[in-house]
Parts: sequence; structure tokens; C-alpha cells
Amino acid sequence: MINQPVPAVTLKTRVRDEAVDGPNPFRWQDVDTAELFAEGRHILFGLPGAYTPTCSNEQCPGFERLHADFAAAGVADIHCVSVNDAFVMYNWGKSLGVQNVKMVPDGSGAFTRRMGMLINKDHLGFGMRSWRYTAIVDDGVVVQMFVEPGINDVGTDSDPYVESTPEKALEWVKANPYQGKLSQAA
Repeated sequence: MINQPVPAVTLKTRVRDEAVDGPNPFRWQDVDTAELFAEGRHILFGLPGAYTPTCSNEQCPGFERLHADFAAAGVADIHCVSVNDAFVMYNWGKSLGVQNVKMVPDGSGAFTRRMGMLINKDHLGFGMRSWRYTAIVDDGVVVQMFVEPGINDVGTDSDPYVESTPEKALEWVKANPYQGKLSQAA
């Protein structure tokens, strides 16, 4: 996946819209991933599922905690993608108090599949989910990936969380300054 464009997939998201009446002022909005990652440096991390232990206690909060450090190192946005729907992703982010990480719903798993990270977690009753990874995307191109070892469909892993940590991604970002379109225009 390194040196390849981010897969172009349309994701179904919900966005706040004050023009919508009632207690749930949101509307559906399609998000094209090629457009989402087209300009600037982005962090994209995939994880097995909302509300799951490592994802909720370590991975997502870690990226949220280090948001200012990533921004200072030239990262435009941090995106958390999971094979969950927009309602689940919104409420999970809200329950975690996420303010800076953008929660990206990949309800059908199409984006995760095209990233090569879709696995079967039927052994846990989850169905198709994401393997844990972090990608750095510059102007729509994946320039680095940190993928947990042992990707598999049968649960022969112990849910590793060593390679895809925010600290490893931040270390790489600091050592490899963004050289894309936005820095050249400045």
C-alpha cells in the first residue's frame, strides 16, 4: 500500500445541520476518501471496533492525547476508521470525549478492504472488521504504514498493539517532515 493512492471509496457519514429540526439535527453526507485525504498530511488509523477495550482505552485516546504534537509536526488531520456505522462512530467518539480525531465510519468495510486490512473476526462474533494499523497519507498517497504483525482471519493473535501506536507514528512524522503541496505553497 505504501506509495499508492488512498482507495477512493464513498463513505456514508452523518453531519450536524442546524437546519434539521428535532433532537437529532444531523443529515446524511457522502464523503469521498480520495477527496478527504487529497491535500496535506493525514494520519489514518484503523482498528477492530468501537467500544472494544484496546481501541477505547489506548489507541483512540492516544491519538487524541497527542493531537497537538501531530499538528505541530505538520499533520492536518487525524482520522479513526472502523468497520462500524456512522451512528456507532459518532456515539463512541462522544463517549470517549474525542474533540480532535475525526471518526470515520466504514460501515460496509469497503475502504478497509481496499486498504488490504479487512479481516474476518467471526470467532468473536464481530464479522468483518479492520486489522489494527496506522497510515501516514501525504496529498492522497500512503507514504508509510505501521501494521500489527500476524494479520489473520482466525483469531490466532492476541490483538497486538505495538506497531500502530500514535507514538510510533509521531516519531516517524517528526523524522520525515511533510514535503507535499501545502508546504511548498507556504
